[in-house]
Amino acid sequence: MPIFLPHLKQQGFLETLQMTVCNVGSRKLNASDDYANRGWEIFAPNLTIYGFDADADACEAANADLEERQISWREIHLPIALSNAIGESTLYVTRSPMCSSLYPPNEIFLQRFAGLIELVGLDFSVELETTTLDAFCAAEAIEAIDFLQIDVQGADLLVLQGATDLLDRSVLAVQIEVEFAPLYHNQPLFADVDAFLRNQGFSLFDLAQARRPRPISPIHGRTQLLWGDAFYFRDLLADSAPPPFKTPANLFKLACIADVMGFPDYALELLVHLVQQDGNHDYNCADAIATSLQQFPQLDLNNLPAIAAIRSALSPSTLKTLALDRE
Repeated sequence: MPIFLPHLKQQGFLETLQMTVCNVGSRKLNASDDYANRGWEIFAPNLTIYGFDADADACEAANADLEERQISWREIHLPIALSNAIGESTLYVTRSPMCSSLYPPNEIFLQRFAGLIELVGLDFSVELETTTLDAFCAAEAIEAIDFLQIDVQGADLLVLQGATDLLDRSVLAVQIEVEFAPLYHNQPLFADVDAFLRNQGFSLFDLAQARRPRPISPIHGRTQLLWGDAFYFRDLLADSAPPPFKTPANLFKLACIADVMGFPDYALELLVHLVQQDGNHDYNCADAIATSLQQFPQLDLNNLPAIAAIRSALSPSTLKTLALDRE
């Protein structure tokens, strides 16, 4: 859960923040797939989530659930298949619908690993229309996407290729499923996705890994890395960061995304930078930083580099409440 966001919200820093999320492959399989259960609800009512999934039934179920819950943010799931072009494609529907893809399953390879063919084996195929994320956003007058999550079973790079305009002008962070082995025929692998996103100005921050053992072996030690979720952020403190992105508003929004995504070190680095650099005090969140860090009693606040960096911006009341030494 986020560390800094509750105090930032309490002190009014989120009142004018508009957060827009795009989730491609938005089928909700369990509670962790719901953004509210991952901390994003804190941005409500200024949170907008667009979900896309080729399965119309999954979208209908998600929308019905949201209506029943009477959510305090805007979220809609659309039965639209996204790719890198407007046209027609084949959807390969697998035994478990969550594994369906625009690429056919590599069944000979899948059979070598425990439990995969039962999920990813081909059930049937169907023709469908595809569009691009750029085309959809242009048609709907959506000017910016702040956080982009993609999980479309091997076709993730296609979605990125159809979103270059958005990536160039607005996206601050990406969570994307990547494969390290050909689970689907002719699919792009991690190296292809990584090269594309690095060329777009993103840096890889973390990688959640998934493995499966080979059933032929009764001995399971280290097993082959097959797929995972890769987490990319723009490094807006780097000299190479595009100047249009390096605004205080983007730095603050990126810090908020990093915090809700579980990267508090990067969030803190960005927030401290804002306090030090923002001359008009719109983003002087020094008090929120200090009170957030107070949650951890093992920390000696007086000797933290982060506190030293923002001490001059702390209010007298915060200095007194937290028993911080004055400069």
